[in-house]
Amino acid sequence: MSEELFDDPEVISAPVPVSLDGARLDAAAAALFTQFSRSRLAEWVRAGRLTRNGQLARPRDKVVSGDELQVFPETYNRVDWAPEPLPLDILFEDEHVIVVNKPAGLVVHPAAGHHSGTLVNGLMAHAPEMSALPRGGIVHRLDKETSGVMLAAKSTLAHKHLVAHLANRSVKRIYTAVCRGTFSGGGTIDAPIGRHPTSRTKMAVVPEGKPAVTHYRIAQRFGAHTCLDVQLESGRTHQIRVHLAWRKHPLIGDPVYGGRAFRPAGASTALLDMLDSFDRQALHARELSFEHPEKGDFLSFSADPPTDIGSLIACLAEEDPA
Repeated sequence: MSEELFDDPEVISAPVPVSLDGARLDAAAAALFTQFSRSRLAEWVRAGRLTRNGQLARPRDKVVSGDELQVFPETYNRVDWAPEPLPLDILFEDEHVIVVNKPAGLVVHPAAGHHSGTLVNGLMAHAPEMSALPRGGIVHRLDKETSGVMLAAKSTLAHKHLVAHLANRSVKRIYTAVCRGTFSGGGTIDAPIGRHPTSRTKMAVVPEGKPAVTHYRIAQRFGAHTCLDVQLESGRTHQIRVHLAWRKHPLIGDPVYGGRAFRPAGASTALLDMLDSFDRQALHARELSFEHPEKGDFLSFSADPPTDIGSLIACLAEEDPA
């Protein structure tokens, strides 16, 4: 579970071979993930960034042959991660978790070219305790131009819990996606995703990619477009965008995977103007459900699509009827 562990996690996994049966978890991890030091791996075990069969464990716990170890590496330089007061649309908050409705255009965490003005900067100013957590408490992410519900941890207990539950896919997310073309019904796209073979800034369906599964159902039909409800079974980078484009149904407005501008035959001026002016991928994380890390109850939150997607859907209903 990433598009968004991170809305698109870079997860490294490996099975425990017979030769490491009975070894300590930190020792087995050091033998399998040689690019990291044993001390760093042990630190990640304690932080919930290294799991065994999707479950939290301790560095000294024993592994058995066939166990699946997963690492969610912490690769970001935290030097520039400074608190910065920003407006936040908070849907829920307690001492362990915070749920926000992220607007389109907001970068989730600092990176090259975005050292300030990110969601993490705002969260660290709002809740200073998040500064001590990996990635400032972020446990999954949304692309800059994808809007919608995001979950973050405010405590070590919550961070470990959410990382494990994202890894075992028990955090549920539903997206609203408006794409090109029509469908006969709902379905599943099961195709591995990895780096594009020639454009390293893009992702693509490639044989050597990581497993990626996307489920979709039709929410609303139009003449030459469709509004889908999409649920992820995995969380690869740009997963929904890549999978739908691979199926020749790219998201409206997607600047990376949308291809040439689509102008349906006979479309009205109003529809053409809407399609031409919609300048971000028509994707919104509408619903998110998870188990509370302390109380154990199952919480669900939702946010209606923002004005731009709402106006797009209304225009399609009026100008592109099924």
